[in-house]
Amino acid sequence: MRDYKTITVNTLIMDIKNVNAPVSTTTIDKNQVDAPTDNIYEAISIISKRATQINGEIKKELLEKLDEFATYNDSLDEIFENKEQIEVSKFYERLPKPHSLAVQEWLDDKIYYRDTKSDNA
Repeated sequence: MRDYKTITVNTLIMDIKNVNAPVSTTTIDKNQVDAPTDNIYEAISIISKRATQINGEIKKELLEKLDEFATYNDSLDEIFENKEQIEVSKFYERLPKPHSLAVQEWLDDKIYYRDTKSDNA
């Protein structure tokens, strides 16, 4: 049995705006998911690691964009609505979820993975 913690996952930085991942839940054939590894658990482990990477990338990008709108005012009297900030937030809310993006990358064979235990042996 393989140690799934030793699988490294790399992929090119993707343009999340142009990915055709579904926004809502869809059914995927199990045989498509486990075809590259012949092991559904290993495939899910790889997809999970990629989803974590994607989530970190999206979060970092969103925080950078929202930081542009930050006001450093201690007064609570001046609360105002920034329409551009709301549009940025809505855009990120409409994106497919990180796990959906990771599954789509997996199915499109865009994820490079390797088992580091078998590489060292």
